[in-house]
Amino acid sequence: FVYPGMILLEGTNLSEGRGTTRPFEICGAPFLSPFETAERLNAAGLAGVRFRAMSFKPTFDKHAGTLCGGVQLHVTDRRAFRSVLAAVALLQEARRQTEGRDTAFHWTAPPYEYELTRLPIDILAGGEQLRGQVEGLEALPAIEAAWKPGLEDFEKLRRRALLYG
Repeated sequence: FVYPGMILLEGTNLSEGRGTTRPFEICGAPFLSPFETAERLNAAGLAGVRFRAMSFKPTFDKHAGTLCGGVQLHVTDRRAFRSVLAAVALLQEARRQTEGRDTAFHWTAPPYEYELTRLPIDILAGGEQLRGQVEGLEALPAIEAAWKPGLEDFEKLRRRALLYG
């Protein structure tokens, strides 16, 4: 349930929890405050999820062997939970929390998969728009509203492929 959004962390210097027992449910970085992160994400009031402050040390991948501050996502209502919106909230909090610091949140540079020039976050998000919204700390409802036309177009295509529906 968390993977569709939390995969966006691959385009950043945040650990997506690989090298832990709960990849994509656990995320963070050495430069994040777990309690501040959990408090602010819970205050955002996202439906269907609670964030628990935690520290973890990945055994491999990003920040391997280094203590990271972060959160564990607890999905409380699978139907209400919006994985991508939760990930965007986390990206914005990491950016807000570390802005102006030497050790701070940043986007990872190419290459990514077989793409050599585009930023990995732009590949994962389908374009540059989301990156700009996160960098501008745009309000979550406005970011979600910007997805509506594309989701409506997708729903029309999807309906034609459904067998029962």
